Amino acid sequence: MIRQRQHPAATQRTTRLEAFTDGVFAIAATLLVLDLTQYSLGDVDSDAEMWAAVGGMGELFLNFALSFVLLCLMWMVHVQQFEHVARVDGTMVWLNNARLLFIVLVPFATNLTTEYSDYLAGRLAMPLTFFLAILFSWLQWMWAVSRREIMLPDMTREDAVAYGRSSLSALIIAATVVLLSPWIGSLAFLLFFVDPWLTRALRGKGV
Repeated sequence: MIRQRQHPAATQRTTRLEAFTDGVFAIAATLLVLDLTQYSLGDVDSDAEMWAAVGGMGELFLNFALSFVLLCLMWMVHVQQFEHVARVDGTMVWLNNARLLFIVLVPFATNLTTEYSDYLAGRLAMPLTFFLAILFSWLQWMWAVSRREIMLPDMTREDAVAYGRSSLSALIIAATVVLLSPWIGSLAFLLFFVDPWLTRALRGKGV
């Protein structure tokens, strides 16, 4: 049973939050494979027909790989951030829950983008879901920075803000992907390859 804390400034250790978050990420990443396992190759009478049918799953494999890699990257950012977070409060817990709401929607959104890529709503499903998940990840870190003395006691404000620019970089790229996806579809996600360079550029600016 979760303990109820009445004091508005009450905080708690991060262990249970991290365990819950790790589990949600793991389940979401695993569920992505259902699109592959549920796909029917149709009538196959030879090796050549089988390879041709598998080749026809190109978009399905692409979206699966993109979603899986992005989930892994977001989980890695979560792990790196919580190396510095000592305690959390109710607001941070709910910001994390909001992020996880969109994380669990990733398999569904990936399926929509694959199945309905001919429609604008289909092409936007996956990009919007990742954008909102990344947005709440960034808001979560900004909240921790605003209560740095309690939540990030081992970091200076300058270091905490600079570190948060990694999430800001991902947020900028995710917004750009949303804008481009109606025109080039899932290929817009390849913009995330520029994230390391954009992160370094943002960290090079003054706090």
